[in-house]
Amino acid sequence: MTHGRPVGSEAPDKWEVQLRKGGLELAILASLWTGRLYGLEILRRLESDSELIVSEGTVYPLLNRLKTMGLVDSEWVESDAGHPRKYYSLTPMGRERAQEMFRVWTRFSSSIGKLLAPLEKEK
Repeated sequence: MTHGRPVGSEAPDKWEVQLRKGGLELAILASLWTGRLYGLEILRRLESDSELIVSEGTVYPLLNRLKTMGLVDSEWVESDAGHPRKYYSLTPMGRERAQEMFRVWTRFSSSIGKLLAPLEKEK
């Protein structure tokens, strides 16, 4: 026990945060796979297609980092609705990175899935 709590009692929350963080880069690259999107569209796609609820304060810094890494391009486009919007798209290097991450993710999740199979039977 640590400070009156069982050891590891906070671990699931921290573990989930780390898991989500690790998958978010791949999720953003995947959301841009079919074409360019502006920031709010990326947030909506993450929520609708993966049920990831992510704040703007998380996504925009990550988009900037992906741009710095050469994985994403951005451009401002005038909008009929008022303010110009910043659209993001994958670069060729970003497409390669997304495919590489996809291969690693699927191999990892398949391996973990095999280990987790007995837990499914215990539900």
